[in-house]
Amino acid sequence: MTREEALFAAAPAAQSGADLSVGEAADVALAPVDTISFTVPPERAPAAGTFGATASVAVPPEGELQISLSDEAWVDVVQDGKAVKLAGFSGMKTCPGIRKSVRFKLAAGPATVQLSGAKNETLKIAVLAPE
Repeated sequence: MTREEALFAAAPAAQSGADLSVGEAADVALAPVDTISFTVPPERAPAAGTFGATASVAVPPEGELQISLSDEAWVDVVQDGKAVKLAGFSGMKTCPGIRKSVRFKLAAGPATVQLSGAKNETLKIAVLAPE
């Protein structure tokens, strides 16, 4: 989690629809979830009054990504028009600054990260190659 802590401390601001790079973080401004055009419906239906965003990422040839969030939110990754099943998860409600990390096994190429169900209007996200 030290990688995420360092990245979150210097995360630049980004808007929904931003391009994310592997090895970097962003402080994403979220919008009311009912105003977001998700590629596929979130796996967990977001509660009314919550926030969300989408972002693009280029998946490297290794094909595995770890996505870490600073706060509570649901993460879906969409590739080739389909939601990709989660390959791993870790999370702690008591860990300050990092709420959870999820892993996805993907094909190299473009993918969309969908964030939904967030209770706050901003969320830091780090996209990393797993260690």
